[in-house]
Amino acid sequence: MTGGLPIMFTAPWILLALILLPVLWLILRAIPPAPVKRLFPGVVLLLGLRDDDAVTDRTPWWLLFLRTLALLAVIIGLAGPVLNPSEDSRGDGPLLILMDASWASASDWDARRTMVEALLNEAGRDERVVSLQRLTSPQEVRFQPADIWKSRLAGVVPLPWEPVAVDLQALAAQLEGQKFDTVWLSDGLDRDFRKVLTDTLMAAGSLRVVENGVGILALRPAVFQEGKVALEAQRTELTLQREISVQAFGKDPSGSERLLATLPLVFEAGVSTAENALILPSELRERVSRFEIQGVRSAGAVSLSDDSLQRREVALIAGRDDREGLQLLSPLHYLRKALAQRVDVLEGALLDLLPANPDVVVLADVAVLSKSEEQALLDWIESGGLLLRFAGPRLAASKISRTEEDPLLPVRLRAGGRNVGGAMSWGEPKSLAPFPADSPFFGLQIPDEVTVTAQVMAQPDPTLANRVIASLSDGTPMVTRKVIGQGQVVLMHVTANTEWSGLPLSGLFVQMLDRLAMLNANATDLKDMLAGTVWQPLKVLDGYGRLEDGLSLTGVAGEDLYVGVPGPEILPGLYRDGDRLMALNALSTDSVMSAAKWPLSVPVEGLRGAVIKDLSGFLLAVALILLIADVLASLLVSGRLWGTRVAGLFLLVVLLPVPEAQAQNVSAAEHARGLVLAHVLTGDRKVDDTARAGMFGLSETLYLRTSVEPGLPASVDLEQDELAFYPLLYWPISPAQPTPSREAYVKLNDYLRSGGMIVFDTRDADVARFGASSPNGKKLQILAAGLDIPPLDPLPADHVLTRTFYLLQDFPGRYAARDVWVEASSVDPELIEGMPFRNLNDGVTPVVIGGNDWASAWAMDDRGNSLFPVGRGRAGERQRELAYRFGVNLIMYVLTGNYKSDQVHVPALLDRLGQ
Repeated sequence: MTGGLPIMFTAPWILLALILLPVLWLILRAIPPAPVKRLFPGVVLLLGLRDDDAVTDRTPWWLLFLRTLALLAVIIGLAGPVLNPSEDSRGDGPLLILMDASWASASDWDARRTMVEALLNEAGRDERVVSLQRLTSPQEVRFQPADIWKSRLAGVVPLPWEPVAVDLQALAAQLEGQKFDTVWLSDGLDRDFRKVLTDTLMAAGSLRVVENGVGILALRPAVFQEGKVALEAQRTELTLQREISVQAFGKDPSGSERLLATLPLVFEAGVSTAENALILPSELRERVSRFEIQGVRSAGAVSLSDDSLQRREVALIAGRDDREGLQLLSPLHYLRKALAQRVDVLEGALLDLLPANPDVVVLADVAVLSKSEEQALLDWIESGGLLLRFAGPRLAASKISRTEEDPLLPVRLRAGGRNVGGAMSWGEPKSLAPFPADSPFFGLQIPDEVTVTAQVMAQPDPTLANRVIASLSDGTPMVTRKVIGQGQVVLMHVTANTEWSGLPLSGLFVQMLDRLAMLNANATDLKDMLAGTVWQPLKVLDGYGRLEDGLSLTGVAGEDLYVGVPGPEILPGLYRDGDRLMALNALSTDSVMSAAKWPLSVPVEGLRGAVIKDLSGFLLAVALILLIADVLASLLVSGRLWGTRVAGLFLLVVLLPVPEAQAQNVSAAEHARGLVLAHVLTGDRKVDDTARAGMFGLSETLYLRTSVEPGLPASVDLEQDELAFYPLLYWPISPAQPTPSREAYVKLNDYLRSGGMIVFDTRDADVARFGASSPNGKKLQILAAGLDIPPLDPLPADHVLTRTFYLLQDFPGRYAARDVWVEASSVDPELIEGMPFRNLNDGVTPVVIGGNDWASAWAMDDRGNSLFPVGRGRAGERQRELAYRFGVNLIMYVLTGNYKSDQVHVPALLDRLGQ
């Protein structure tokens, strides 16, 4: 602070020059010197003449004041004035900046990033080394100059999970015994396991904690209870009463996402939770894809919906009516008990129920169906329905599916069945064999009390082994399945009641029904349901609560999904296993949030409202403007600011550079008129300069070797610039570059779908095979997750790209790795007679992926000199030449498409022309 003002000077000794201002004032007044008056008779001859270059006899006071202000601005500007300095962050030792960087930090992430930037600026002025760490993804601690971290700051984003104890303990072990100061930007949530790290930081030096001070809002997963969708929100700031709105989003009948409902939730003063229930029709409830707190931008404020909100409809049909007084013998009794609380049960005639399009139809000991019923069922199954059939005395006694397989049964059956003491008997009841790995029941535990006393037998058949999904201990089929169109038929070879087995009395019965996609799991059997399954990510949440495509991610084991703790390996989002959909949210149903508690000796402050700003540049600019004004004022006082001088000043103003926005418009218009190669800006100046030089070198090569005449290359900002002007975008990958926004991904996908091409270059010589361990490869996976990229294959030897201009088999850059990935061709393309290559896909690949650092090999300066070495000696120059040839082939491929591949049709065309 200076004189009570929030200003600090980095070089205050320069302010001593202010003492000289009065002296400078006197000197300026003495220049020019006042004229001496002398009487001279000859002056009479000059009377009446006018001198255009008259000089005043003394300098006007306002001109002296203007010059003094200019000198004052120069002196203060050189002293390094800083507005809103932070005295607490000043020091001379290493500085550690910690960020929790969890979903709880996302709502005010811009303010946090601004504060980190200010801390880095302060550290840079004090020449302090810095280490920046995200506790959700900690790395090896390295103290480096602040400018290095500033270049990486754009890629630091909040992650959709919370820090874990193992990572914090490992970080504390790294920091043990070192000396440094720490600024910890906390997300405001309390975690008991961070005490070890806190003690280590306090022992290393000063520790300051920064929090937003307004608390955290989050939403627990929605729960369907008693016909209502129960929603519960939590908060950490308990002082005042507060009302929030929870919005339900889903797709309308046209497939567009819409706001379907809004529900108010009220936090009472001193209470951390707010609850309410939403009543929606079943048709509308099934459309809901997510709930989110209005106005809160974080993954914790989003609750994704899954099958738990979508009650399935199951139609039950029995082969005989219930016997009066014998409900336990009813074929449907145990099915009703298992299904009633978890699905909507429909009962009635088959042809009356099928128009309601139930998810599952259950036939309990139904042997014979009419032709109309059979055809209606087949049509329903082919469109995706599940028919579950249970055996019984009627089915065993019938002649159905004996000589020929019935369309509505998965196997042929033997007459009479098999039971204890029967014609085809075994000595004692049989138990179930462990479920095979390819069975939907794999992983379920089989209780010892589940035994079978009777069953219908399947006849031996070549297809029988592939259709058995559960067997008895002697190997005879217990459950068989057959796929019909998009649906399937499943046969339980026992009854749905307890006449033939003890299965309906066990929990295994409900679990097996659930594995057949009939039920929605609850907390009691979710663990068993997930055991042995693999779930594919469908959509995943980022830290801001935005949904991104997850199909490129690896599958997740059901056991890990049951644990339900989001992390780098299991992102919050939607996961699919067959027909089942499961949501993993940032919060679980039993998550409890509380405000962070810190030791009394640790100062806790809020995010800075006032931004730290260096005023040096501003004051020096003001001084320059004042000096220009001084020149103009001097000309005005001397009477010289007229005539040709005014015209010259006007021309100077007219010839000044146009504003940046106009320059961008002119540039865009020029790009639309001709071919321009472009590269994507990454935020890393060195990488961007290399990419631009590479595009310039490739443009020069095209101009000299082909008829293509490109203009100067363009640098593309994905967030602001239009992409349609550029047939090709070269995108170098660096670990610290920021992930594009949702709007940028929309532009990129439109660009790819409209014929544009993106060349991804990981610049790592493909040492990690695109993401196995390379930081650039991992970043490529993150960047490409939101893009509509088709399946890829290594570039085949006869691909059109190998012969669009030059004949090539290698595609080196600064490195010479072989693999280059392009869109996969059609399945089993045939070799055309008379042609040396196959009839590959008729389109142009929208992406090319490699790691050979092509831009460095192409890069030239304005004189045509190569900027980077490639290999050694003549072999290196040969490698650079091949890199240029690959670049030429690439551009020709983008511009002309697959016309080279169209040569495969030449023999047929000549034959049709009679030549």
